[in-house]
Amino acid sequence: MPLLRVRVIDLETAGTAPHEVCEIGWQDVLQDEGGRWVVSKERGAKFVDPGGPISPRTMAIHHIRDDDVTGAGFWKDVAPGILRPDGGVLALAAHRAAFEQRFCTPRLSGGAAWICTWKCALRLWPHLPSFSNQMLRYTRQPEGLDHATGLPAHRAMPDAYVTAHHLRDMLKEASVEQLLAWSREPGLLPRAPSGAERGKPWRDVGTEALQALARERDLDVRFSAETELRRRGQLPETAATPPAQQRLL
Repeated sequence: MPLLRVRVIDLETAGTAPHEVCEIGWQDVLQDEGGRWVVSKERGAKFVDPGGPISPRTMAIHHIRDDDVTGAGFWKDVAPGILRPDGGVLALAAHRAAFEQRFCTPRLSGGAAWICTWKCALRLWPHLPSFSNQMLRYTRQPEGLDHATGLPAHRAMPDAYVTAHHLRDMLKEASVEQLLAWSREPGLLPRAPSGAERGKPWRDVGTEALQALARERDLDVRFSAETELRRRGQLPETAATPPAQQRLL
């Protein structure tokens, strides 16, 4: 039976160095013989030489020092073996996958498709107050997530481990194909993020405010407002926001 695997990726970066990545972490989610998706024991992390000093600002976040990456391989040498494991992958996944995709280019990943667990969380759990990786961890408290293995936060393997539990739960509710489809579109925000209507579900946002939000430069906001306008029949179905991700929620 072929291995059905989605590999979750998380990157830490240097902030100033030319090659940027200073650590990559991974955690596999597999489909077992009974068809259930499970977080496997296949996980790990590797330091990467970013080609220059790590900035104090980013060290203060992930605590990776220049001494830690001394002697590590460069990104172009480290990445392919992790992004293209033996047996292949159905997809790669990350929380806010657009960030990882900046560095995990098709040339390095073999052209793998990507699942963005942030975008999928917006679709599957719109009632939640926030959608960061760690907020999902503590609001949802995924079954089987070992607290210590998921620490420290802002390190590549622990963050990938936490994300993998969200992905496993998503795969209980939606197919890989559906998660991939949502990931190709901008994020569908469950509530208006700004202005006088901030925090309101889109259904409760007035038409004038909705039309203004549909002109926002932020692709997620624009896509979300346009989606509600189409639901109301006030925007043609052919008017679509291009699939991209540029904003942090």
